[in-house]
Amino acid sequence: MSGTTAAAETEIEVSEVAAEEAVRLLQSEGMDTDVAGLRLFVQQGGCAGLSYGMRFDYEPEDEDTVFEHHGLRVFVDEASMNYIEGSVLDFEDGLQGEGFHVENPNVVSECGCGESFRT
Repeated sequence: MSGTTAAAETEIEVSEVAAEEAVRLLQSEGMDTDVAGLRLFVQQGGCAGLSYGMRFDYEPEDEDTVFEHHGLRVFVDEASMNYIEGSVLDFEDGLQGEGFHVENPNVVSECGCGESFRT
């Protein structure tokens, strides 16, 4: 298996509802959920400086940390881990719209629209 399995103190948590939704989407794309997963990363951008990115990958990269929650594999590269360590990935389905949301304890400020952040 590629990557590193994460130690408990550096977890990226995933809510059960977020995992179920991501697994459903992976399966709808015909991806093998035993190997494929959701890549969570941080990129430069947004009015506060950093923003989250997510995409499905067929397998982790060699240097990724791999988290497994509720049947979902989550891949995080080393650089992104510095910004999102300890975060919780959740899925919201409400009047404001539905989608994945990262609750990050490292954020010191967010932009007004909530799309970018600073640590």
